[in-house]
Amino acid sequence: MAIARNPSFVIDCPDPGALARFYATMLDWKIDESDGWADIRADNGQCISFQQVAGYSAPVWPGQERPQQMHIDVIVDDLDAGEAAVLALGATKHEHQPGTTFRVFLDPAGHPFCLCVS
Repeated sequence: MAIARNPSFVIDCPDPGALARFYATMLDWKIDESDGWADIRADNGQCISFQQVAGYSAPVWPGQERPQQMHIDVIVDDLDAGEAAVLALGATKHEHQPGTTFRVFLDPAGHPFCLCVS
């Protein structure tokens, strides 16, 4: 028997609303914002939360001076179309691309995330 259920990720960032809007638009999830906090939710209840952190420092990937701490992988049908869409939302394509079935981007707060086809 599980001790807990329905885990969610909480991501540190300088502007929770802005980062929530980025991921909510990419995933087509609903946003709920409050002071210093934002949640995005799928219809099935999945949730990602964003919390404001004073003095936030973006991770530096792939180096370890400021480790990535976490990243999100999302599946797309077409890498080129997915890339164009996330760039239009404000993502940055990372210069280091170590694979061919996924692409690494940075969200507007500097967190790495990957678009994957498998």
